[in-house]
Amino acid sequence: MPNLTVLLPSWAPLLLGVLRIVAMVNFISHGTQKTLGYPPTIPPFAWPPLLQTAGWIEIVFGTLVLVGLFTRPAAFILCGEMAVAYFRTHNPRDFWPLLNGGEITVLYCFFFLYLVAAGPGGLSLDGLLYQRKLRPMVSSNA
Repeated sequence: MPNLTVLLPSWAPLLLGVLRIVAMVNFISHGTQKTLGYPPTIPPFAWPPLLQTAGWIEIVFGTLVLVGLFTRPAAFILCGEMAVAYFRTHNPRDFWPLLNGGEITVLYCFFFLYLVAAGPGGLSLDGLLYQRKLRPMVSSNA
């Protein structure tokens, strides 16, 4: 039986990348709902301009995080957006996220904060670009 304490840490970057991708597919759908009306709400809802702006922030920066490009700064902006969303929309209803409907907002906020510190993990354009910078230049005369 393999030693899991040795095996599992090697999977961490890949699993962080998978978590980032799955979370962002779900997150971006909040932005597309506010701006493009998809997925549609029943009954249809006209979003106010401030929330449409938030939707575009979610689409643009969410896509950057999805592909893992400029992950840390994009996640920092999204973390701030989620903090503002929580304190502007949910916190006035009640302090506790369970009671004010803000559970997903809090989780996204701290997920983005974690990405600011941890980076994108595996399967990212940031990682691909970083690897290219580290490769030694091969001369054509060799």
